[in-house]
Amino acid sequence: MSKNKKLQYLFFSLLAICSFFNAGNSDIYIQINFLFFSCFLIYCLKDKNYFAHAKKFVFRNIIFIYIFLLFLFYLIFQLTPLPFELLKIFASEKYIFLRQMGVNKGFFSISYSLPDTYFQILNYISIFIIILLVKMIFYNQRHVYRFYYFLTLLGAFHSSIAIYFYLNGNPDFLLINNSAYKNSSTGLFINRTVFSIFLIFCLISGLEYLKNISGTDFYKNKDNFFRKIYIRIFIIFITVGVITTFSKLGNFIMFLTIIFYLFQNYFIEKNSNKIFSLVLIFIVFLDILILGFYFGGDKLLERFLFLKEDFAQDNNSINISRLEIINFSYNQFKNYFIFGYGAGGFENIFKINFVNSASFFANHAHSDIFEFLGEFGILGFTLFALSFSKIFFKKQNYNFKFNLLLLIGILILLFDFSLHIPLVQILYVSLIILALNQIKNNHSV
Repeated sequence: MSKNKKLQYLFFSLLAICSFFNAGNSDIYIQINFLFFSCFLIYCLKDKNYFAHAKKFVFRNIIFIYIFLLFLFYLIFQLTPLPFELLKIFASEKYIFLRQMGVNKGFFSISYSLPDTYFQILNYISIFIIILLVKMIFYNQRHVYRFYYFLTLLGAFHSSIAIYFYLNGNPDFLLINNSAYKNSSTGLFINRTVFSIFLIFCLISGLEYLKNISGTDFYKNKDNFFRKIYIRIFIIFITVGVITTFSKLGNFIMFLTIIFYLFQNYFIEKNSNKIFSLVLIFIVFLDILILGFYFGGDKLLERFLFLKEDFAQDNNSINISRLEIINFSYNQFKNYFIFGYGAGGFENIFKINFVNSASFFANHAHSDIFEFLGEFGILGFTLFALSFSKIFFKKQNYNFKFNLLLLIGILILLFDFSLHIPLVQILYVSLIILALNQIKNNHSV
């Protein structure tokens, strides 16, 4: 086994471990992630070939990397204790709140949650490190297909566990409390929508592998036939897993993904891969049969029919709708327009504003875009967006995979909080990097 393959398997192992611990959505795991991936990067940079890959990437994107560093320093500024009177300039709402609490002197940060902002700084550094690692160790098409195969296998594994738990009443498992979703598949994840988004990325990987592998010379041997069979089985498990989450957003994105691939294959590529089209159609009909006759399609239909509850605004003191949470996060963005309330500070902002309402609770806005805007403020969000803006400037970047991932990202940003979850962030940026790679070297290492 080559050195590069060993490093790829190590990378896969770190992703798998992250998926076993609720997608790495904890302060402890963010620190572990940062430590492991930092050591991984240092080890890779000792090799002159990997160092050359990293150096090339840095030089090509030096301006945007400087902007990203400014963004990190901005988050550190949110942590920095400021004299009380300066809060009137940088965080006027917090200044008013502290005055109402009887405070009139001392040092206070802009952030409403110092630990969470600190951990988010580590998390964003980890994301940057992962971008470097993906560029260094997945640099030809064989490596990309290996990544897709692993992610499809991982998704099928988690789907199998989730479906098994679901069919047995979703019992609590070790540290995983499934009682909140007794009638949905969540597996080793806590939230069904986060789990469904994770499975969507696994599904895209499987479809990309299945669509492209037949037209390559990489696997023209006796194992190729069996790999394609395995991938098809994995895809079936993944789609059933998405269905049984009964996540509205997850199932909508899965349906949209299948439609995109069918449209691409039939109308853009003129049905050049007929077997792939048949597989897609088979998946659709099989899922409809599974949904309708076994798992109960009425459950999912009921969730879509009751969208009006998600979008209700009735000032109910017992419950709060999704739209009311989004509206609240939008108002907080307006209140902390320039400098924000600190990365990871939404939960504390919510508690302060709903201090007498113990019956409902939200630690995330149901709209990533408004939560990011509120956390960073318009200044920090601009720096964050500019850090990744280069990919939007090149016309050739807008290939099929990138367009699909971009659409999925927009939907999540508008209607969910999954892009605040470490594993979802890692997979999203990794798939985008692989989608944008214009790989010409087809030789293995």
